Amino acid sequence: MEPTQAGQVVVIGSGLIGRSWAMVFAGGGFRVKLYDIVQQQITSALEYISKEMKELENSGMLKGTLSAEKQFSLISGCTDLKTAVEGAMFIQECTPEKLELKKKIFGQLDLIVNNDVILSSSTSTLLPTKLFTGLKHVKQCIVSHPVNPPYYVPLVELVPHPETEPSTVDKTHALMKKIGQSPVRLTKEIDGFVLNRLQYAVISEAWRLVGEGVISPADLDLVMSDGLGMRYAFIGPLETMHLNAEGMTNYCERYREGMIHVLKTFGPVPDFSGEIEQQISRAMSEKTPADPEHLNARRAWRDECLMGLAKLKKQMKSN
Repeated sequence: MEPTQAGQVVVIGSGLIGRSWAMVFAGGGFRVKLYDIVQQQITSALEYISKEMKELENSGMLKGTLSAEKQFSLISGCTDLKTAVEGAMFIQECTPEKLELKKKIFGQLDLIVNNDVILSSSTSTLLPTKLFTGLKHVKQCIVSHPVNPPYYVPLVELVPHPETEPSTVDKTHALMKKIGQSPVRLTKEIDGFVLNRLQYAVISEAWRLVGEGVISPADLDLVMSDGLGMRYAFIGPLETMHLNAEGMTNYCERYREGMIHVLKTFGPVPDFSGEIEQQISRAMSEKTPADPEHLNARRAWRDECLMGLAKLKKQMKSN
């Protein structure tokens, strides 16, 4: 890899997702402008990034080929939007998940960007038609939804607006690959995109099974972490089907009727409240009390696990 890539990336918003994106882009060798409205927020974001990068370097988990010092030197802060986007080829918006706020930002960007830059949003719930409709540069707009935390979980869902140029999707896909993420293309927008639709299907059935007294909350989580999840860390549900029989067609022949029978017994969508919510909440709090100290410690442990898994996956791929 060249010491640095040509072109500059702008990250808008210096919260957790913005910080993580800045680190991912710098890891790929890109110069990054981190924009926020308050200088103090940028200052604390840069302190956090510097500390994180050094720790990642020490544990051998820093992305890319450049040293932590070199990567950190590629990131600079900016409180003026016009200055921030000068010379940018890609802009990743990471402001809080509020439609009006995001629309305001894209409205401002629409007035100052050229016809070459890609305007991308990190939103996890807002559809491209809600965010980008009516913008002059709508052809250059796309949702690039990362998984939290993006530094350790590489998936990025690319969701176009109906008017997004195919070249915008292609360029974003290529950029994400270049910085070490795993981009997937959605051909059209859909509520929840794909990751959350799959996640909600699992959450919904998990909730029903616990609510019906079939299994305890702790054991339910074990079914995933020590069962399905181990497999899904490397292959998806469709390849699992393919490998669990003599190919996909054989799997469907064998299990079609059984699957349909079980699926028809699924209950209605839960309301995620009331007695079952309290029961699950108690069980989760026994394991990790719901105060900042315990939750942060457990999150740090989770991120360490994800780091180890990322390392293993990389190793398995290169074998």
